[in-house]
Amino acid sequence: MTADFTGWHVLAEFGGVDATLCDDLERLESALRESLIAAGVTICDVVHKKFDPQGVTVLALLSESHASIHTYPESGDIFVDVFTCGSIGAGASKAVELLRDRLSPKDVRMQVIRRGHGSRYSPTPSATPTADPQRIEEPVGAGLTRIWDLHEVIVDTNTPFQHMVIARTEQGISLFSDDDRQSTEFSQVTYHEAMMVPAFVLAEKLHKVLIIGSGEGVASQMSVAAGATLVDHVDIDQLEVELCAEHLPYGYTSDELAAAVRGEGPVKVHYADGWDFLAKAAEAGTRYDVIVIDLPDERVEDAQHNRLYESEFLSRCRALLAPGGVLSAQAGCATMWRNETLKRSWNRFHDQFDTVVQYGSDEHEWTFLFGTNERIDDPVQAMTDRLTTLPYRPETVDARALVRGAIEPYALRV
Repeated sequence: MTADFTGWHVLAEFGGVDATLCDDLERLESALRESLIAAGVTICDVVHKKFDPQGVTVLALLSESHASIHTYPESGDIFVDVFTCGSIGAGASKAVELLRDRLSPKDVRMQVIRRGHGSRYSPTPSATPTADPQRIEEPVGAGLTRIWDLHEVIVDTNTPFQHMVIARTEQGISLFSDDDRQSTEFSQVTYHEAMMVPAFVLAEKLHKVLIIGSGEGVASQMSVAAGATLVDHVDIDQLEVELCAEHLPYGYTSDELAAAVRGEGPVKVHYADGWDFLAKAAEAGTRYDVIVIDLPDERVEDAQHNRLYESEFLSRCRALLAPGGVLSAQAGCATMWRNETLKRSWNRFHDQFDTVVQYGSDEHEWTFLFGTNERIDDPVQAMTDRLTTLPYRPETVDARALVRGAIEPYALRV
């Protein structure tokens, strides 16, 4: 085995499968063949065994390694084992997902093991589920991983844009996107208030708000509670927004989301690309008092959504601000082992805006940046003054928190 060798070994248990299907050799072999081929792996040979009185084993020899299924019709269980290596390594996960779709189990448990020397420090391809649905390995920095134990998987699916998991954890019901934690039941108020409250109190007025991303809907609801009369909520991933409304105990309910899609009430949901929506708003002459960018984290490496963090996108947002308007953006993490994107955002904001304020919560790891086109000599004092008159009453932000949170990390000041 070479030092660069990496393989993906997927172990899955399908429960609640139809007993007749569990004993149908022809259908099971066909399902395995079709799933492997669709996943892009190469089948060399397939052998099978029908047991008496019931049960089936199908084993496929692959150019990339092997795949097998073994069934227990008496309990409706199918055990799956797929190992692939080389450039097609992640095809193991894809094959198991396709097999799951063909066999329609009621319960699924999966574990993905990265094998080989090269796997120890290799980042996981973002399009592929990387862990057992009973755990998620969240990359937090070079060589650092946070492991989330999942007590119950509620949603595990690939939307057109990302791999999405909603699960019950020690932090309550939690949302993950491409293995990155997006929000949790216990911390979401702290996160959303850190992103929204400083913008509310820095803005000169608060009537029209544009939110790009933030699919849970909490930011939209906070904006209305703070006095906004119109909230345009733009998100490209319709399926994710709908699943969040259906399963998260915070943010939109399904009925609230449906009303917002119909344009009923102050919140209007638009399923669109943020870039395209900005262009249409500019053509219409629309201006906003607060614009919020809340997307999956900017990547240090190249990533398609990075364009929504970069200078041109910030410039387009800035052009849509009303007088005294504020742009708020999730700007990365201040910890020294993962602060590269924060430094980038800091420099971009100072290139774009006359006044920039940061807010970092001691109770959450993310930093947010707020920019306005107007020059304000003492913005934090103005923010703490307005906090007392804000219709929305924050649970996690007060005047002292605003003062402390506005102190930039040392690495940004040197």
